[in-house]
Amino acid sequence: MVADALLIALYAAIGAAAAGLGGAVALRLLRRRSVALSLAVVAAVTVAAMLGGTLLVAWAMLLSDHDLWVVTTVCAMAAVVSLAVAIVLGRTVVRGSRALAEATRALGDDGSFTPPTAAPTAELAELSRQLAATSAKLTASRERERALEASRRELVAWISHDLRTPLAGLRAMTEALEDGVVEDPAVYHTRISAEVERMSGMVSDLFELSRIQAGVLALSPTRMSVYDLVGDAIAGADALAKEHGVRLVGDGVEAVPVEVDGREMSRVLANLLVNAIRRTPADGTVAVGARREADSVVLSVTDGCGGIPPEDLPRVFDTGWRGTHARTPPAGAGLGLAIVRGIVEAHRGQAAVCNVPGGCRFEVRLPAAS
Repeated sequence: MVADALLIALYAAIGAAAAGLGGAVALRLLRRRSVALSLAVVAAVTVAAMLGGTLLVAWAMLLSDHDLWVVTTVCAMAAVVSLAVAIVLGRTVVRGSRALAEATRALGDDGSFTPPTAAPTAELAELSRQLAATSAKLTASRERERALEASRRELVAWISHDLRTPLAGLRAMTEALEDGVVEDPAVYHTRISAEVERMSGMVSDLFELSRIQAGVLALSPTRMSVYDLVGDAIAGADALAKEHGVRLVGDGVEAVPVEVDGREMSRVLANLLVNAIRRTPADGTVAVGARREADSVVLSVTDGCGGIPPEDLPRVFDTGWRGTHARTPPAGAGLGLAIVRGIVEAHRGQAAVCNVPGGCRFEVRLPAAS
């Protein structure tokens, strides 16, 4: 009995192997054809493997012609049903694949992707979901690129205007000095020096912003006290505050340790203080605070500018934003707050602004030192 069973298994394996080999050759020849045809080949191979094994076993066991005809008829009916099911399934998959291809073609043409209403297989459904997610990411990326390009164009226009005005003034003053029509040359020398200094600061801001946006801002963090950082910033801005008649005070500055690049963080505080002093009216107050909140250190600069319109709050840290339609030179190039955000984010922190009674408060949140 064992020998007969092994012999039957051997004949069945031979028949199935022959059918499988033929199917593999057929699939290779049809690899560039429709998936429906491939599914039909797979169904035919399955039935052929069963039929081939059955015929070999029947021949070995010397079955009668009637029994062989019965077995062959059963296999033939199974083949018809299998092929029909394979063809129906193949046509369904092909329709779903074509619908997905049309939707993907639209993604390449206009960037929009509308997934088909139903996918015939789980794989096509997953592919559709992935394409929809990719389309959403591409749309967001295009929106960011358009916004950035618009910001760049606006910045170039503003910088061109801000440079053209002082350059025209410098040209007029130098021509007047050359012609000897100036009664007090020292006054012109002072003005020329001031304009050159202002343009040098603008170029420095542009260079700093370009490093930030290119991701090449090199930081050298060291452990220091926020108290010392704020004290140095207040001392550096004191002269400008007195010039504008603004009181500069420390408001609850705690001696909290942080690990930051002292030079870059001093620039952050300097930009915030200069911005606050210039927008605070005479006899107003600019308050600088520092406190610890959980695992963060929060630096704040509160001014008396009267507040920022709510619709402008999301744009405060955008490149070129100045909060006024009058693009006069004293307003600056609109780079200071963009630099603040870039430096703070390079320190794994966040910069924010909110309105308070009588003005607004800029907050810089940094990770606290361990």
